Amino acid sequence: MKKLKLQMQMTLDGFVAGPNGEMDWMTFAWTEDLINYVTELTNSFDTIVLGRNLAEGFIPHWKGVAENSDSPEVEVGKIFTTMPKVVFSKTLTSSPWENTVVTNGELAEELNQLKQQEGKDIIAYGGGKFVSSLLKENLIDELHLFVNPVAIGNGMPIFAALEGKLPFELVTAKPFECGIVVMNYRKKTQ
Repeated sequence: MKKLKLQMQMTLDGFVAGPNGEMDWMTFAWTEDLINYVTELTNSFDTIVLGRNLAEGFIPHWKGVAENSDSPEVEVGKIFTTMPKVVFSKTLTSSPWENTVVTNGELAEELNQLKQQEGKDIIAYGGGKFVSSLLKENLIDELHLFVNPVAIGNGMPIFAALEGKLPFELVTAKPFECGIVVMNYRKKTQ
């Protein structure tokens, strides 16, 4: 069975965005060691799941990168553009994007169906409300939390919607040259 992995940027104090959705706190100058980690993680999945809000920026951004032969991220752009994507939305009824389907179905049911398919794992990138819903429904099997070396004091959390404990166990905690620490946890089995 496929696993659902989460790759999420966050602050030291546990926020994934500022109070108004600000992302200006993120470390963008990634070093080669972090790029290698992300490349390895990317090779472990064959499907991307997104909430509609993030999809509206994520998908066009990576399509533009894929079409820009001068971009140092052109190969990543091609991967993200051609990889199958599932966008969860309550408002969209069809996909305006290539290699992307939109689902309006019940979150847990739809994701559990995706997990039953053959192939590599699934990755979720966000956004914050979507990830909160995934966590609340206990659908995420593995966390890759990219903790940036900054605290912002107030913002959007992803764990606030939990109604009880959600146990995970540490796989690795790895610091990278750019200052980001990736904390990789997997769902703890009882």
